[in-house]
Amino acid sequence: MKNIGINYVWTDKKRTIFGLPLSFTRYFLTENKLITRKGFLRVEEDEIELYRVTDKKLILPIFQRLFKCGTISLHVKDVDTPVKDIICIKKAREVLNLIDKYINENRDKYSIRGRDMMGPDHDFHQDDFTNFDEN
Repeated sequence: MKNIGINYVWTDKKRTIFGLPLSFTRYFLTENKLITRKGFLRVEEDEIELYRVTDKKLILPIFQRLFKCGTISLHVKDVDTPVKDIICIKKAREVLNLIDKYINENRDKYSIRGRDMMGPDHDFHQDDFTNFDEN
């Protein structure tokens, strides 16, 4: 697909056997979003706003390390994608540092910190609690 006026900071494909990019999953990083595009006939895109990321993890299994790849796991305050995995990409540590840089820039831009997004995962209602009669 062509770049339609979007400035990508980083892009890569999910790697398969021997670290080769033989997959229909592609990752795009802009200054504000992480976009995952999957599929060939039916293309599906998922976007995550970077300021909503609450935690990051770098996973380096031995098979991926042999081919200089790694997986990044992002925990996001998002309804449909609470955990986003960027699976088997080249230079994973450098990409994690790049994502971290843009997360902090976006949080500064919107004056948001990770603690601002903490709290219960759903709204509590009076019906959620059982009232017991005391004798």
